[in-house]
Amino acid sequence: MAFPLYESNLKSLKLLGRGKVRDMYAVDGDRLLIITSDRLSAFDVVLPDPIPDKGRVLNEMSNFWFRRLGHIVPNHLDGAEPESVVKGGDEAAQVKGRAVVVRKLKPLPIEAVVRGYLIGSGWKDYQETGVVCGIALPAGLKQADKLPEVIFTPATKAEAGAHDENISFAQVEKLIGKSLAAKVREVSISLYRQASEYARARGIIIADTKFEFGTDEKGNLVLIDEALTADSSRFWPADRYQPGSSPPSFDKQYVRDYLETLDWNKTPPAPRLPAEVIAKTSDKYREALRRLTGQQLGG
Repeated sequence: MAFPLYESNLKSLKLLGRGKVRDMYAVDGDRLLIITSDRLSAFDVVLPDPIPDKGRVLNEMSNFWFRRLGHIVPNHLDGAEPESVVKGGDEAAQVKGRAVVVRKLKPLPIEAVVRGYLIGSGWKDYQETGVVCGIALPAGLKQADKLPEVIFTPATKAEAGAHDENISFAQVEKLIGKSLAAKVREVSISLYRQASEYARARGIIIADTKFEFGTDEKGNLVLIDEALTADSSRFWPADRYQPGSSPPSFDKQYVRDYLETLDWNKTPPAPRLPAEVIAKTSDKYREALRRLTGQQLGG
């Protein structure tokens, strides 16, 4: 296990910003360095405790899916080694195994969410209205039921500390135009279907996931940020899946479930996590990587 990294501190590159989990630096006019920290956010609030190895797992998992699904849509990876764009041993240690050099692109202002199962905010919306993001679903579905069809349920992209909000496809068309909206939907569903099939054969159900996209200077669609990680997806062990309740998972749902037992209003500051919850969460991330890719993290 490598040292946990809550926040990177590079002096050789200009810091552009910190997201909930990732720190972004300028490499040059056309490229960025993105470092995946061990921060964890739950209910859109960044928690004060790092989860050891989480950033390295997320980085490795994203890179695995970028390679595997590259035939569907290009991604933002530049191909340069992160250690090659920083200076000194301390900075190299901060980026090793947890960073990527990427092309600078124009991000789309939406989260492309795909659902194969009824859980999370989709389940809450369905209970209240029978509809998820404008899509009517059959009556009588239970929590965690497999949906009759995979659905595309986009959301707005919230700033740190704010909550993403589900929006209709018509709103996506207004935001980015009809043809690009259709392309995002088609590509997102294709990515989800192929990843789900692969994961299912390895004993993991991908209940839902979210993608982010950008466009290059020619207007081509490019997959950015992360892809099909335990932060951007709900991973369930197939052998313990049971509709009617929230299944156990390999993602941060374990932390969410713990936080739900506390008297916390889901606004900053977030509570500290017990050592046992931190350790178990770290184990879950590593187990998801091992099951999906066959890879173990090095020291």
